[in-house]
Amino acid sequence: MNQMIRILLADDHAVVREGLRGLLEQQSDMRVIAEAGDGAVALELLMSERPDVIVLDMKMPGPSAVETIGEAKRLRPETQVLVFTSYAEDSQVRDALAAGATGYLLKDALRDDLVRAVREVAAGRAWLHPQAQRQMLDWMRRPPSPIETLTARERSVLALLAEGLSNKQIARKLALTEGTVKGYVSQVLDKLSVADRTQAALLAHREGLTSAE
Repeated sequence: MNQMIRILLADDHAVVREGLRGLLEQQSDMRVIAEAGDGAVALELLMSERPDVIVLDMKMPGPSAVETIGEAKRLRPETQVLVFTSYAEDSQVRDALAAGATGYLLKDALRDDLVRAVREVAAGRAWLHPQAQRQMLDWMRRPPSPIETLTARERSVLALLAEGLSNKQIARKLALTEGTVKGYVSQVLDKLSVADRTQAALLAHREGLTSAE
């Protein structure tokens, strides 16, 4: 008999969690042991429930998915993370994998692909949706962009800056202090080797960076 895979679902849509639970628990070797609607709750449940796999959406309230993945791997390295989301922009795929995710699957995947992905990730083997594979290959073939030197948080700050938001408005959007945002802006300008916010915004627009990232 296969060892039972204990799964934590982390998605802010209850109907998605319900569907996932129903699908995964049809498998004799899988059990959903907990559900979370945001990253902070997912991290709490990680330590109390000790899942084998977290099935995690990239768009949730609270800490960013990348921050949640990184903290989950720091707190409990043996738990594997399968990103299950609607988008596969190359920066998202790259950041998720760099933070410690083992798999990346899109929500348009077939049921059998999801089940197979959970099993592969639980065994510590990488699993990438074909679109995510293409994004990674395209990224590897492109000349490097200075924006790629930025962390996920710095890119978020840059994207909002490029929309014309002030430090105060960015702080409100990202639930940070204005002083923290000021520090991030300075780091962004330094890493991009630009003189001011206007030049940084122009670069962000040229590279197609948006606040959705």
